[in-house]
Amino acid sequence: MKRKREIARVITLYLSQSNAKHMNPTQLAQLLGRIDIYLLDQVLKGRFTTNMRVLDAGCGSGRNCEYLLKAGCEVHGIDQSAEAITYLQQTLRPANPAHFVVGQVEAMPYEDASFDWVISNAVLHFAKDVPHFEAMVYEMMRVLKPEGVLFARLASDIGIGHLIEPLEGGWYHLPDGSDRFLATETQLIALTQKTKGQLVEPIKTTNVQNMRAMTTWVIKKTV
Repeated sequence: MKRKREIARVITLYLSQSNAKHMNPTQLAQLLGRIDIYLLDQVLKGRFTTNMRVLDAGCGSGRNCEYLLKAGCEVHGIDQSAEAITYLQQTLRPANPAHFVVGQVEAMPYEDASFDWVISNAVLHFAKDVPHFEAMVYEMMRVLKPEGVLFARLASDIGIGHLIEPLEGGWYHLPDGSDRFLATETQLIALTQKTKGQLVEPIKTTNVQNMRAMTTWVIKKTV
């Protein structure tokens, strides 16, 4: 029921903005922006509400911030690239540009329990090694409020373990020619427990034609 209400809300907002009698897919795409399809799935499940405080940790140019700003969330972002933050501020024109800062995910300038949601989209697979990977996860959990949610999309070895070549520090050479840090299912489950988290839904992985595997990891902070 919540999901149906959220879909109806998105469509109503689209219609009110476009004044269109018939849905134009191009205009709907403009409303949603470049939001990650798996994050949009969380929106459609009714897990975001207006006025939630959301942090995009490793926000880049703001692909996932655009829709959440339009939806009335209080969106913050941090990225190590000053150029990306400047681009985001200039293109999205957020009401509070100071909410978007340059910094490192493993050492963020926020108080404990500050956010309802933390988004980590295509960031964790650039960890330098296992300790760096875990430091980023622990830091994102630190700034979450109790019952807050961490949404992470990251490369993993799930389903392609026999096709990857180990390097050093948790990095692997993938069939698509790239080198990335790859998490394992065992590692994600163990971190969920260590951070006193709880899976919001089962870990899901998309196998991209045996070239790479992208995993969606959604956990709730229980304390």
